[in-house]
Amino acid sequence: MAEEDGPVTEPAPQTADVLHDVAPPTVLTIAGSDPSGGAGVQADLATIAAFGCHGAAAITAITVQDTTNVHSFRTLEAAELDAQVRAVLADIPVSAVKVGMLGTPANARAVADILADNPDIPAVVDPVLAAEGGGSLAEQDLVEVLHGTLFPRASVLTPNAEEAHRLSGGESVPEAIADELLREGAHYVLLKGGHRDAEETVVTDRLFSFGQEEARFSHPRLPDRGYHGSGCTLSTAIACGLADGRSAPEAVESGIEFTFRALRAAYTPGQGQAVPNRLFHWRNWEDNG
Repeated sequence: MAEEDGPVTEPAPQTADVLHDVAPPTVLTIAGSDPSGGAGVQADLATIAAFGCHGAAAITAITVQDTTNVHSFRTLEAAELDAQVRAVLADIPVSAVKVGMLGTPANARAVADILADNPDIPAVVDPVLAAEGGGSLAEQDLVEVLHGTLFPRASVLTPNAEEAHRLSGGESVPEAIADELLREGAHYVLLKGGHRDAEETVVTDRLFSFGQEEARFSHPRLPDRGYHGSGCTLSTAIACGLADGRSAPEAVESGIEFTFRALRAAYTPGQGQAVPNRLFHWRNWEDNG
């Protein structure tokens, strides 16, 4: 006796909604890991996703931190970092790179060498030296190495006020700070106003290039809640703008707007600082105010 046939599975119907295998621009973040999700690679990937880009990541350090501070960190060997980045670059067309926490001079040299080998990829360098809560995220001699290696590879350099002061040899006047850092080879320097003139009700960020001020961007000062990861968010948002084909001033403007809106919608996930809300649909906010 012939066996009965099993159930027949009908082929799935064809629909007009065919997904096209077109990849969005890839932004590669090179930064430390923050287990709290407020800063570092975790914050960068959330920002990249918000811009509709593909996020790739190379880890420079494992940190023990929360929303209150950094308690300790361990940097990866430069060879491990180099291998991570080169593996991504060999496989995926990267449209922009964001460089955050490096931790050691060896890591800074490794990233500088990679950027030198890939001069067509724009790089936003956020020279992270300490966490918002004050904990150190860098070895003491990293500052000296950054000048001669990484800064000449920076399309946009985004230090906060304290970092800018240290990196410029103690300068405090914005024009003097910008001149010093531009002489190191960075194409653009963004001096952020969030930590300056705390009594002012308006925050003004200033973009410099080749010895002159290119643009100013102003927005209302928000209540001081610490904002764990705000610098990571801004630098990554600028990298996304560059990956999308915008000029540096345009990318800086869109990055500042995104970061301001994320800070305005910030929330407090733990017992410490507020975290920028990178999950809001900012393109709709951009349309509707």
